[in-house]
This record gives sequence, C-alpha cells and structure tokens, in this order.
Amino acid sequence: MFDNFVVPDLLPAAPELFLAFMALVILLVDLTVKDSRRTLTFALAQLTLLGCAAIQLFTSTGDVVYTFSNMFVDDLMADLLKLFLYMTVIVVLFYSRGYVIDRAAMNKGEYYVLALFATLGMMVMISANHFVTIYLGLELLSLSLYAMVAMNRESVVCSEAAMKYFVLGALASGLLLYGMSMIYGATGTLEITGIAERLYGGGVNKSVLTFGLVFLVAGLAFKLGVVPFHMWIPDVYHGAPTSVTLFIGSAPKLAAFAIVMRLLVNGLITMAQDWQAMLIILSVLSMAIGNLAAIAQTNLKRMLAYSAISHMGFMLLGITTGVVGGDARFALNAYSSAMFYVVAYVLMSAGTFGVILLMARAGFEADELDDFKGLNKRSPWFAGIMLMLMFSMAGVPFFIGFFAKFAVLQAVVAAGYIWLAVVAVLFSLIGAFYYLRVVKLMYFDVPVDPSPLSASMDMRVLISANGLAVALLGIFPQMIMSLCAYALLRSL
Repeated sequence: MFDNFVVPDLLPAAPELFLAFMALVILLVDLTVKDSRRTLTFALAQLTLLGCAAIQLFTSTGDVVYTFSNMFVDDLMADLLKLFLYMTVIVVLFYSRGYVIDRAAMNKGEYYVLALFATLGMMVMISANHFVTIYLGLELLSLSLYAMVAMNRESVVCSEAAMKYFVLGALASGLLLYGMSMIYGATGTLEITGIAERLYGGGVNKSVLTFGLVFLVAGLAFKLGVVPFHMWIPDVYHGAPTSVTLFIGSAPKLAAFAIVMRLLVNGLITMAQDWQAMLIILSVLSMAIGNLAAIAQTNLKRMLAYSAISHMGFMLLGITTGVVGGDARFALNAYSSAMFYVVAYVLMSAGTFGVILLMARAGFEADELDDFKGLNKRSPWFAGIMLMLMFSMAGVPFFIGFFAKFAVLQAVVAAGYIWLAVVAVLFSLIGAFYYLRVVKLMYFDVPVDPSPLSASMDMRVLISANGLAVALLGIFPQMIMSLCAYALLRSL
C-alpha cells in the first residue's frame, strides 16, 4: 500500500509546520496561565510569528520549489508575501492588545490562537499550487475569522455580523468549489501548473472551462470583497469588534492577492482575455459603488469598509492589464504594481484602524466620525498621524498611497486602457472627499470629549512608526517596488 509513497520535502513548508505546532502549544500553555492580561500567551504568539519570519528567511532558496506531490510551492513571491503577512499580524496583535484587555468577553487565549490559525490558513493559500490546498487554506482562514468576529458573545451586533459572514462565506466557498470542479472536469487535473500545461496543449472543452471560470472568479471576487459580491464587507466591518475588523481589513488582502495570481495568472493565463473582461467590470463597479457609498457613511468603520471595496477594485486594474491581446510584455510591470498596491493598502489600513483602537476604551468604540472631532486639540501628534494616513488613502502626493495608485495607473496606460485610467482617476477624486472630511473634523471642529488622549508607550511608538512609514515609503518607494518586481520575475 505504501510502496509508492514518497516522503515530501518538509523544508519549504517549515514555517507552516512551526506555526501549527506553536499554535497548539500556546493553546495548551494558556490553560495553565492564571494572568488575567494573558501576557504570556500574547508574548508567545508574537515570538511564534518572529520565528516564522526567521525560518522563512533561512529556508528561502530563491528558486521555485514544489513539495507534497506538487500541491505546495515555495517561491520568492510566496516568501515576500509571507514576510509581509508576519509583520502585519505582529502589528495587528500589538494594536489589539489594549482593546482586548479592556473587554472581558474577548480577553481569552483563544483570541491569539485563532489569529495564528487564520495566519496559517493565509500562509497555505499563498503557497498553494493545487485546488485542494487553496480550499484548505481558505477554510482554515474563514472558520478562524467567523469565530473571531463572534468572540464578544455579549454583543448582539457581533453575533449578527458573524452569522452574516458565515452564511455568505459558505455561499462563496460553494461558488469557488463549483468553479474548481468544472475546471477539473475540463482539464482532468486539480494541480494549477498541470492546468496551465493542459491548456497550452489544447484539446480542452472550452465551454465547460469558461463556465467554471465564471464561478471561480465569482468566488475570488467574494474573498476580495469587490462588487457585486461585497454585501458582507460593510456589515462585518461594522459589526465585528474593532480589533477583529483591523485583522480582516489587512492581512487577508495579501492572501487574496496570492490566490488570484496563482489561479488566474499561473493556471489560467491562456484564458486571460476571458477573465480580464470580468475583472474590468468588477473593478469599475467596485471603484464606483465603493467610493460613492462611502460618502454617505457616518460610521468610520463602514466608511473604511466601502473604501476597502474601492481599493480592491483599484488593485484589480493591475492584474487586468498584465496581458493585452495575448501579448505579455507588460505583465511583470502590471502584476508588480498590483502587488505593491496591496502591500501599501495593508500598511495604510493597519495604521488607520490602529488610531481607532488607540481612541477606543472600555465601553466606547470610537468608530463614529463625530468621535474624531477636534482630535488635533486633544493630541496634535496622533491627529498628524491620522492626517498622513487619510492623505495616503486618498492618493495625495507624496505618500505611499499616491505611488501605489500611480504605479497601477501607469501600468493601465502602458497597456493601452486610457479610458480605464481616466475612470480610475475620476473615482479616486470622488474618494478623496470622504478622507478629507475626516481631516476637516480633526482640525476644524470642536471636540466632543476635550480630555487629552492617553496611550501606552508601545502603542504610541508603533502607531508613530506606522504613520511615518506611510510618509517615508511615499518618498522612497523604490525598495518595495523593486522587491515586488524581483519576486514576481523569479516566481512567474
């Protein structure tokens, strides 16, 4: 029975194995901890993520390595995205710490363990080279997030958000699985590189394949949160505890970008003209509805939810313009601009929610726009950080958000889609309104609560570093841009 069994090379998956082992260890250790602040659990979770980053750096060869019967791939794109992922989750857990301690219903070791399992799911998604691996990673991430959204069981709003997320998430998983089964039926393989080979070879049932592609794109669109599969985002962002909204609004975007690249670019590149048409529609609708709906919001979390929809629509422009009329000359430029955009968005999103968490306290969420009135009088430094983050989100020069938008637009124009670039710029101008409204409230309105803003030293340092990173990487964006381009050049 085991005569043909080949022992897989475990080295490419060493960070995943280490994280899975440590998550189980932390779960057991937490049972013995009597400290109500969960300091040991928090410290172990952070050390685990740092350990994963160290292992990732030491085991990276720079080559494309397949293992587990070609179901798992380790390449430079995966290495770079995972390193960004570890940094993001470390920052997210630091930001969440004070918020979680203030709320007894959430101050449990399971919070950190679920965050680690969600991270493991994202790592598996980033390195997936097989439909089954993608689905395993996706479900591990999704189930962890459903539980995190529902953690505050005393809140009816949180329970409702978790239920909506669960039901719509199950529907999206069904769409994705149905699309995968159709593609398997057309090609006879579940392996992504194998699908690409079959498509190059020809003789594949094109109508079945196209049908499967439609369902696959629909499932991916849900996970990215783009129109018309965006219904869950505003309700989940608003209803979830703010620390969980921060987690959902940042790290999973990196994994979603990775599976779009794996499925559409690595596996279905010969069908680029079919999926490009779909992505253009999704992108334009997302920028339109995301930016227009955000203007009407009075709740900051809902506003940022619609903002996320428009940003993901903008990111899709980069992936859309990689192949033009069968010509892949612009592919590397377009895909690296999309990757840079995702990294920039995650950095900005984490900082923005970090400021909201900084202002929150026990029994008070600080998620209404009015809560930011007169912030400059309460704390000029944090008002300045929020101003930089809002300017960057709006695409004002010279912050990282401006260069992220500029890189994508330059790729769109180079590919000949002038009208698409014009549409994107118009909707970005509309979007600038609701970001600048936050700046106006902070600097020109009278504060509702005039008391000075107090924060722990680690929170002050981290938010300051986050805000300054947005400014400095806007002035010197070349390093991350070059890293993205080099990683994709060695991986695709």
